[in-house]
Amino acid sequence: MSFHTTPLFGGAITVDLPSNFHDVSDIRQIPDNQEVYLDVNGFSSIVVDILERVEKPDDEALKVHLADVVSGTGDETSVVRQGGVELGKMSNTPASHIHFLQTPSPPTISLSSGGAVQPVNPPSGPSHRRTADFTSIHLILLRLTEQTTDIVITVNVPHYPGEYVKDELEGGVGNGGQAGSFGKTQLMKDAEEVVERILRSFEVRDFGLFN
Repeated sequence: MSFHTTPLFGGAITVDLPSNFHDVSDIRQIPDNQEVYLDVNGFSSIVVDILERVEKPDDEALKVHLADVVSGTGDETSVVRQGGVELGKMSNTPASHIHFLQTPSPPTISLSSGGAVQPVNPPSGPSHRRTADFTSIHLILLRLTEQTTDIVITVNVPHYPGEYVKDELEGGVGNGGQAGSFGKTQLMKDAEEVVERILRSFEVRDFGLFN
């Protein structure tokens, strides 16, 4: 996988991102406090959010930001691992990471008056729209104490049917499978490489961004 140094927020932040991820702001409007990059050859995305600092200890703040990400999805959340991490170029900045999986909940089934089985919550939108089997998400939290700012980076990797090899997973994802009881798809391995590169290369070059 090839990477290139990418300027964010007008160059105030730089980070190495995969060369096949392109800036979404080139095609649609993105909030000023956010940068979004999409894989032009797939469905993965990288999102960088500049947020107001959560006034809680680091581990509790991580849970707050996690809750914000998964809120309203209705998906089942399975935590794979979490813990503190270190930035290669900002070693004094508190940072933590959590890897979790989002698995769509099965639709609730009911019987119609005629006895036919119908979903209580049928999917909306075009009939051709696919639903991911699960999404592997890495959330990195960087805490800029003096700037009263939290930077949240998410690497989102949806797994659609036909886009990954299911045999690479052992024990399944969701449906009772316990976190850590499965293997890794190539998409998940690629995402881990992306996370490692982000941690090594992320750097705030202009702290005036947070004024």
